[in-house]
Amino acid sequence: QVQLVESGGGLVQAGGSLRLSCAASGSSFSANAMGWYRQGPGKQRELVAAITSGGRTNYADSVKGRFTISRDNAKNTVYLQMNSLKPEDTAVYYCNADTRLIVYWGQGTQVTVSS
Repeated sequence: QVQLVESGGGLVQAGGSLRLSCAASGSSFSANAMGWYRQGPGKQRELVAAITSGGRTNYADSVKGRFTISRDNAKNTVYLQMNSLKPEDTAVYYCNADTRLIVYWGQGTQVTVSS
């Protein structure tokens, strides 16, 4: 069983930055692939960034060069540093843990970017 708790969302002006955190409980955090997804108003949930257990990362084209995903296995936490935010980044951001058997989701954190 894995529980994920996101934090760090909020309201920011365009061009600003936020850092999201996702704290995971349960064992074997370091073995899990972790990801950040988002769901904007009226849109489907989409992958933003992911990081494997070995530290390999991939990003959605829309956030490349602006967002950075990282993980701290000692703290069982994954981060999403978001810079140069745009109004179109407004969404609920969800943390995801893939144990290869089960995929777990956090409750989400709202990010709102004003123009």
